[in-house]
Amino acid sequence: MIHESAQVDPGAKIGDNAKIWNWVQIRENAEIGENTIISKSVYIDSGVRIGRNVKIQNNVSVYHGVSIEDGVFIGPHVCFTNDKYPRSINPDGTLKGDDDWRVSETVVKYGSSIGANSTILPGVTIGRFAMIGSGAIVTKDVPDNGLVVGAPGELIGYVCDCGIKLVKGQARGKLIVYKCQNCGREIESGEEL
Repeated sequence: MIHESAQVDPGAKIGDNAKIWNWVQIRENAEIGENTIISKSVYIDSGVRIGRNVKIQNNVSVYHGVSIEDGVFIGPHVCFTNDKYPRSINPDGTLKGDDDWRVSETVVKYGSSIGANSTILPGVTIGRFAMIGSGAIVTKDVPDNGLVVGAPGELIGYVCDCGIKLVKGQARGKLIVYKCQNCGREIESGEEL
């Protein structure tokens, strides 16, 4: 389903059963996986790759250089940036062109969640089933199941694949065990939090 007000470039690929809601813009060579939901007023730049079963909430901006794997949740008003050194003009005062940008690749891995109003800086990888708290500014890589909050974002713990924060348990040698009180899953980490 593509809403009549959405602007989808003919060169974009939209998977089966995807839902593209009102005022969405999807640029050329973008790929949207099957069963993915793109909510109101989302901008998806050229070349962006979005997997299957992804939910992107209202007013999200996903710029060139971003890849979003299957099963990711992105809350409202999230912004993915793609240039570490943005400028409108060159030192001589001329307007920058497409060839003047240094795009850094950003990857959001399988099953992760990004809370509302977060900003994801360029060149980071957000690990599998990681969770980014609302309003966080992510400036560096996030490990699998990592829980990041704040500005700048700080790793404060781990979450289970089911979404529940893990509780710190006993050490196993040099590793710390974190356990889910909901489903019993355990994760080992070399980093104590």
